[in-house]
Amino acid sequence: MADLFPERRDHDAPEEPRVVGVDGDDADAVLSALSADTARSILTALHEEPATASELADRVDTTLQNVQYHLDSLDDAGLVHEADTVYSEKGREMTVYGPADRALVVVAGREEETSGLRGALKRLLGGLAPLAVVAAAAEWLLDGPFAPDLAGTGDAGDYAISAASTEAADGAVDAGPTLLDSLSSSPGVLLFLGGVVALVAATSVAALARRRR
Repeated sequence: MADLFPERRDHDAPEEPRVVGVDGDDADAVLSALSADTARSILTALHEEPATASELADRVDTTLQNVQYHLDSLDDAGLVHEADTVYSEKGREMTVYGPADRALVVVAGREEETSGLRGALKRLLGGLAPLAVVAAAAEWLLDGPFAPDLAGTGDAGDYAISAASTEAADGAVDAGPTLLDSLSSSPGVLLFLGGVVALVAATSVAALARRRR
């Protein structure tokens, strides 16, 4: 019976952030939809994982009717959309909701300023994904502390054996490297953080140059 009902697909929000100016045409609808705590909780939950109305009711601890009311308002404001359709074990059709945008930024300023901010955010967010891939590759190639142990006999196993031996001989176990030590010695983490700083700096310089034109 379960084969009759398709599994839920992964849903990715659009890559571009949405920048809403407080004096823009869509500001009233967006701010009105987000005026309630429950609506903001629903939108936050959907950014974490798309869900049906009944799942959202459980996650934000409210009634199904209340969730549906706020989903309608969020949909009218263009903040959520119907991302998929799934079926319950009883064959009932259920809509899966997801965020309409990868990120939402509400700003005050002239139209030309918000347009520049939209472009800056797009470039910044667009650079994070390839940077993460490069950082992960560096971590693996340079055998960093967070690199996957494909052989299954990495430092964790060696440390466990060493700790057991030390405990048997001296009655004490070395605590080993701390998380901070691992982070500071990780080539992937250092590369990623350095890349983020460079991206933010480049984006800020580009935005400042546009404002001075």
